[in-house]
Amino acid sequence: MGVFSIHLKRVYDEVREEDGFRILVDRVWPRGVSKDRAQVDVWLKEIGPSPKLRKWFHHDPAKFEQFKQLYLKELKQEPEKREALDQLCTYYEEYEHNITLVYAAKEQQYNHVVILTELIT
Repeated sequence: MGVFSIHLKRVYDEVREEDGFRILVDRVWPRGVSKDRAQVDVWLKEIGPSPKLRKWFHHDPAKFEQFKQLYLKELKQEPEKREALDQLCTYYEEYEHNITLVYAAKEQQYNHVVILTELIT
């Protein structure tokens, strides 16, 4: 059996077999991407940051630590986000850690996907 892990990948990147189970974790469907092109297995839109938090953060590295704390608070306090996080953890176990978290943002280091990865590993 190969080495499995969580992959982080932009929805615009090429889909590969080794992506495993692909989970879109953005609240809003990516602009200009058809469902056929995205090739996601599931869309957990509830797990994305609230529109207010997302707009405030705007992928500004200087705001990342504060964004992280506020996003973790949302994940803890909002029932639909907690359920989505539980579902994400279930997929992580069910697919033997071979999942890809798919997102649209250009910023790859300072986004909510990095935070989700820390939570489930």
